[in-house]
Amino acid sequence: MLFLAGVIRAATAVVVGILVVAILLIVLDANTSNEIVKWFHDAGSWLAGPFKNLFSIHNHKVEVAVNWGLAALVYGFVGRLIARLLARAAVGGFGNRRATTI
Repeated sequence: MLFLAGVIRAATAVVVGILVVAILLIVLDANTSNEIVKWFHDAGSWLAGPFKNLFSIHNHKVEVAVNWGLAALVYGFVGRLIARLLARAAVGGFGNRRATTI
């Protein structure tokens, strides 16, 4: 279970990292004809799919920063929560269990 918690932590870090890089590339007007920029934009767009148009803001850069940033926060929070619960389950850290002897 600890291994699985570590995998989830790593996957969460990758997802949040992709979203943050994609946000920065859009806000800083990176060249969209570059393959690396295009890959990050496409990956970020796909990951932030459920959060698209959550907030409608007239400035496209601000809208992307807010909606995709919210996606990064949610993915980060949920991923860390799941990893923490798995790690606790692996080491038996749910509450103060005391062995009772009769």
